[in-house]
Amino acid sequence: MSIYLIIGIVLWLYLVSVLKRAHVPAFLFIVGTAGLFFILIGFSNPYWVWFFTHSVINGVRWFGNLTGMSSVMNHYGLISINNPTNPLTMTIDYECSGVIETMAFISIVVFFPIFNRYEKAFFGIFGILWIYLSNVLRLAIIITMVHFGGGQIFYLAHSIVGRVIFYILVIILYYNVFTYSQISHSLYQNFRSHFKRRSQS
Repeated sequence: MSIYLIIGIVLWLYLVSVLKRAHVPAFLFIVGTAGLFFILIGFSNPYWVWFFTHSVINGVRWFGNLTGMSSVMNHYGLISINNPTNPLTMTIDYECSGVIETMAFISIVVFFPIFNRYEKAFFGIFGILWIYLSNVLRLAIIITMVHFGGGQIFYLAHSIVGRVIFYILVIILYYNVFTYSQISHSLYQNFRSHFKRRSQS
């Protein structure tokens, strides 16, 4: 672990404690969210990047086995897209892993003042799964487009279509969790009551 990261964590914890005692929630949210995001990103390489990359590849492996459009080389983080005339190999790297979007979402959830600790845990897990599935869907769309259209449309599939769909899904998540907070509370309450009924039966 870098000494700069350790110093940054200590300073961040001190600032968070000062702002919490001063009862300034707006500054606490800004400093807390930004600091936690950079700390999580600092820990992301190689730990979280490896985990997210392999999780995404395993999701894509299921799609490839189902459709026969692709195969994966898990150890190398590669996806081979099958095409009769122009096959292509795609690398799942830091950008494709979804780790940046996931760490940003977690950081906001942790310091979002409206939610209690149980809601934060619920929406944190919900958001991680949503971003993960959105990323797998994005890659499945890229694979499908390249499988039928060939390697010449890879840029269109990867950098435009896939990215637009992924970020639309992420924006939907942010809107429903943070902006449309009443629905978020209802979602959590419904999940909690359903879980209680199942545990009592």
